[in-house]
Amino acid sequence: MKTEALILERTYHAPINKVWKAITNRDQMEQWYFNLKEFKPEVGFEFQFEAGDKGEMFLHRCVVTAVEEGRKIAYTWSYPELSDGISEVTFELFEEGDHTRLKLIHTGLESFPQDHPSFARTSFNAGWTHILGISLKDFVEK
Repeated sequence: MKTEALILERTYHAPINKVWKAITNRDQMEQWYFNLKEFKPEVGFEFQFEAGDKGEMFLHRCVVTAVEEGRKIAYTWSYPELSDGISEVTFELFEEGDHTRLKLIHTGLESFPQDHPSFARTSFNAGWTHILGISLKDFVEK
């Protein structure tokens, strides 16, 4: 069963290089995203973190799959302790004057256990809406 990608777009009052650094620099990512021990915007780089909702934490394992400096980064997103499903998250940046438009595309959500509320499309939509619309926005616009 193939579902449509989850796609969200947000525009920030911040230059593209500032948004790029926020989504690719580990020290900055920790301030708005997740607690990462390591992160490098290099194809093949593997990283992981723990995160969850409603008090339930999940190990997230990721591998960077694409990097276009200043424009795009993508990585797989999986839960090895729970499922053999795999998804991919892509961040694309577009310069719009002194603003930056970010397009997030998350594919493969149907590969996760659909009977678990944390892996419902609505849960991913709510999570990314908060991350992009509040956490990242506040960080890059401060």
